[in-house]
Amino acid sequence: MQSEIDRIKEVFTSKNRQEVISFDKLPQAGSERHYYRISTSNQTYIATHGANVPENIAFIYFSDHFRKQNLPTAEIYYISEDKTIYIQEDFGDVSLLDELESNGFTTELYELYKQSLAKLALLQIKGDKGLDYNNCLTNTIFGKQAIMADLLYFKYYFLDALRRPYDKQKLIDDFEALSNYLSHTEYKYFMFRDFQSRNIMVTPDKNVHFIDYQGGMKGAPQYDVASLLSQARANLPEDWKQFLLDDYINAFENIIEKPIDRDVFKSQYNGYVLIRMLQVLGAYGFRGLFERKAHFLSSIPLALQNLRGFLNKQSIGISVPELKRVLELCVTDEVVKEFTNTRATDDTPLLVKINSFSYLKTGYPKDETKNGGGFVFDCRGILNPGRFEEYKKKSGQDKSVKDFLEQETKMPELLNNIYNIIDISVEDYISRGFESLMINFGCTGGQHRSVYAAEAVARHLKNKFGVKIELNHHNEQDWVQ
Repeated sequence: MQSEIDRIKEVFTSKNRQEVISFDKLPQAGSERHYYRISTSNQTYIATHGANVPENIAFIYFSDHFRKQNLPTAEIYYISEDKTIYIQEDFGDVSLLDELESNGFTTELYELYKQSLAKLALLQIKGDKGLDYNNCLTNTIFGKQAIMADLLYFKYYFLDALRRPYDKQKLIDDFEALSNYLSHTEYKYFMFRDFQSRNIMVTPDKNVHFIDYQGGMKGAPQYDVASLLSQARANLPEDWKQFLLDDYINAFENIIEKPIDRDVFKSQYNGYVLIRMLQVLGAYGFRGLFERKAHFLSSIPLALQNLRGFLNKQSIGISVPELKRVLELCVTDEVVKEFTNTRATDDTPLLVKINSFSYLKTGYPKDETKNGGGFVFDCRGILNPGRFEEYKKKSGQDKSVKDFLEQETKMPELLNNIYNIIDISVEDYISRGFESLMINFGCTGGQHRSVYAAEAVARHLKNKFGVKIELNHHNEQDWVQ
């Protein structure tokens, strides 16, 4: 059977006669799609492979329509006959989120957000003209049904998991009232549906371009603005949010060439901010509380703090008493504390020693403390990158090896289970004032899998608990077995 890479190369070379200088797999995002960068002597391309053909068709159709309108979206160059592969324009590796995390809240960053919102208004309004919404993945219109789905997602996967009492019928009635209020809007245009800083690419000339809009449908424009400005990870300052909302409305009015009722527009915008916050909590609840993925559990406190700040300052323009009561319950100190990690301080004595080792060359690390050792995890059940020629001389610290382990093996699944195990001990050791914990990762040669796992766990514990880490990689005879 022809490999995915060979098929992509075949699609590209059948349409483009330029010599391929490099062909690199890119990190996988939240979807099942795989991305590659193809470099020739004078241009780079992004190749996408996705098994979800309706999703691919939606993206290809939207892209073609938007490019005809000169909108800041990707041009599709080549498409496989079965629609599982398409080659598109390359906007580089820097997203708006990368700009924020690298440079902070600078004037230049504000201008990038402002530009993003102005181009969003263009995409929503100009992109809507002549668009056949029958090419959407699901419903053609984001209306009451879709809003109710987001609200119920929050109810089932976060609120019910709290096991706090509430009036279920009154809450459903409030969901109905809120979804009716938000779905009845004067303005319905193309809705990106996932307009966040990771899907906004910034080119070296500081122009922004949009990716991953295949989930779009017709809907209220405020939803996309709420998605961007209320993104928990970005954590924009409150004054930025208000100024940028006004910037967006100004751009919106200029395009439609008439003023809008700003009070109503902002009230519904606040409603969509709330919807997005609850949808995020539902997603964190599902991934964290049900699938037990540590990263999502650790994200819940920030999401709750954002919700608390919203409830204290904003109004959604409609009375929903039971929903309000439930949300105030969710942001109580008791609930927030339930999800807040124990954090180490400067006075915390705990030092976590993390080692990678080779079962063949070194054996188990020796614990020099009086504790008699700690965790030892065997990584040999994971497919070994060392079996492949291109990885033999590399280690688990090299990007290509990391991409292989993350995308082609069960390493993420293994690490998630390890996080759940070691977090219990780290949290307990911090609270009890213990001084030392050793965590070891072994594989055949101590070069790829164990190194990657040790690095990943060190990052996880540092980010989640702020604990002191001592990280060592050994693949020579340093310890006595």
